[in-house]
Amino acid sequence: MAENAEGDLNSNLLHTPYHTGDPQLDTAIGQWLRWDKNPKTKEQIENLLRNGMNKELRDRLCCRMTFGTAGLRSALAKLTAAVLLAKDVPVYLFSRYVPTPFVPYAVQELKAVAGVMITASHNRKEDNGYKVYWENGAQITSPHDKEILKCIEECVEPWNGSWNDNLVDTSPLTRDPLQDICRRYMEDLKKICFYRELNSKTTLKFVHTSFHGVGHDYVQLAFQVFGFKPPIPVPEQKDPDPDFSTVKCPNPEEGESVLELSLRLAEKENARIVLATDPDADRLAVAELQENGDWKVFTGNELAALFGWWMFDCWKKNKSTNADVKNIYMLATTVSSKILKAIALKEGFHFEETLPGFKWIGSRIKDLLENGKEVLFAFEESIGFLCGTSVLDKDGVSAAVVIAEMASYLETMNITLKQQLIKVYEKYGYHISKTSYFLCYEPTTIKSIFERLRNFDSPKEYPKFCGTFAILHVRDITTGYDSSQPNKKSVLPVSKNSQMITFTFQNGCVATLRTSGTEPKIKYYAEMCASPDRNDTALLEEELKKLIEALIEHFLEPSRNGLTWRCV
Repeated sequence: MAENAEGDLNSNLLHTPYHTGDPQLDTAIGQWLRWDKNPKTKEQIENLLRNGMNKELRDRLCCRMTFGTAGLRSALAKLTAAVLLAKDVPVYLFSRYVPTPFVPYAVQELKAVAGVMITASHNRKEDNGYKVYWENGAQITSPHDKEILKCIEECVEPWNGSWNDNLVDTSPLTRDPLQDICRRYMEDLKKICFYRELNSKTTLKFVHTSFHGVGHDYVQLAFQVFGFKPPIPVPEQKDPDPDFSTVKCPNPEEGESVLELSLRLAEKENARIVLATDPDADRLAVAELQENGDWKVFTGNELAALFGWWMFDCWKKNKSTNADVKNIYMLATTVSSKILKAIALKEGFHFEETLPGFKWIGSRIKDLLENGKEVLFAFEESIGFLCGTSVLDKDGVSAAVVIAEMASYLETMNITLKQQLIKVYEKYGYHISKTSYFLCYEPTTIKSIFERLRNFDSPKEYPKFCGTFAILHVRDITTGYDSSQPNKKSVLPVSKNSQMITFTFQNGCVATLRTSGTEPKIKYYAEMCASPDRNDTALLEEELKKLIEALIEHFLEPSRNGLTWRCV
């Protein structure tokens, strides 16, 4: 009887017009219930409608998702393959979970026209990421992202056959590239291995956590390629688990609080280095045990200083006689540390900045390679690293084994990673950075915060001071303004769909405020870029701390705007 009543209600939902008071929503509900063949998502919409939750329905049905800094995100790989196979498009579909970098790598190796990665990444467990790669092996940038969204708008009703995920098992157009791509990837790793014999003899022990994701098997294989003994896995986090059952947040960037299990295992096993790949294995966190028994969890910017030094040092020691340093490039996103810029200025190679998001780095690397340049390293501060250019996206697997080789090399000279980081800063200048964020769920509030900065003391005037700190230059990527340029136009591309303003201060600090491309956050990035002769770190840190306090108080105004401080 209950089943029949439920059936009658569902039938009514399908055939009666909806009167929510919003014609657009009524139409969207009708379309969704006609088209959706997924019983779970269909039931969700029916329950929301039954309970009169119009705002939730509007959020789900009346807004198109857009591509952020790293793709689409929402609360699906066989379905994607089925859509393509239904139109007789040949598909390479991995038969098991693989690290995200394997897809852009496979796009290039297999000469595919595009690649799609469905990934949990470090998102909330309710959300999946949907990353799209173009034929160049880099994530899509404009205009491709806008053209894809335009095509979606022009064809909103699913094609016949789109829901038939049995096609992936029966179609002759489906092939599994897993073994071939894994073999090629591991072979290419040898290009960035410089001390294999030393690695095989090291006394260092490493603990690796894959954060309930896909990294375990591939990090184990990478260590084997480099000549290492296998890293010690964290058993509770070794295998894929969509519930991320041992961590509140599956993001190794959050630091020591989410590395608890791996740090305790390392202490038990007498391992000095902990390596943590995020669930889709494209990012890497590193912790090192210090002499006083504390753990040092390196920031993305600190690791980049080490990677930058290492990759250039290895290039110098292994370069051919006719190699030209002026042909060498390193890249970073504009919100990341300027340490590579300092190293480049002293060593004579080129450094370039891109907009936030590895899609911009990947595309630029492809351009440089096509023009005969050599790119050694690229990074973004959110622990995303790329050593070499076999993959045109961040890669936690290769980064993990490279940092292991670096640590093993330094161990032969009784130098720790932290000690080497200090040596890098002493030579090229201390770069002390701090990154955090505020949560803000109201788009109108976010917009008003940034519009106030563009009209600070008077209309169309940016602030000249932040508290007592004098501002030297302002760059606004949203509008394309840059006061440091002769024509006042930003060298980096304009990004109208996101908010980002960078302030360069007279004391050498650079601070950026920006919205997240994928989450309801206002992020701030601040860095004190000191010359090598300014080595009083306590003084530099205190000045940076005071500037950040001023930035928050005068520019973000969290109390007035109802912002929530980052919660780990």
